[in-house]
Amino acid sequence: MTASLLAIMELGGYPKLMPLYQRLGFDVELVNSQRKARSFLKKRLPDVIVAEYIYQSDFRDRTSNLETLIAVLQRHPEVRLVVFYLPEQAEKLAILESRFPLFAKIAFPVTEAKVESVLHEALTSLNAERTA
Repeated sequence: MTASLLAIMELGGYPKLMPLYQRLGFDVELVNSQRKARSFLKKRLPDVIVAEYIYQSDFRDRTSNLETLIAVLQRHPEVRLVVFYLPEQAEKLAILESRFPLFAKIAFPVTEAKVESVLHEALTSLNAERTA
């Protein structure tokens, strides 16, 4: 069975990872906003989600772009969430992670090698889950 991956690329600033995702065998969907991600999640639930953490203190009811996504994922703890973040936002991300466990965090600069390592871990855990 093929693993599925939802890539949410809002700001970018890292290498194009679609070739890596495909080389690893993922069935990939790429969206450029949280709104489009939520729409996708109404139709399909991926095995892995890769998203950027964007801290914003001016949000009225949340602190980042990920809260709404995480609200959906709380009902689906089997989805592995991989987050890219700026090192200066690590403390804020830790607060979010205390409420919702992340599969992995990758600090900028994001490299293909770092992402590949994390996705290999995700695939290994998925395969172990599926054969258990």
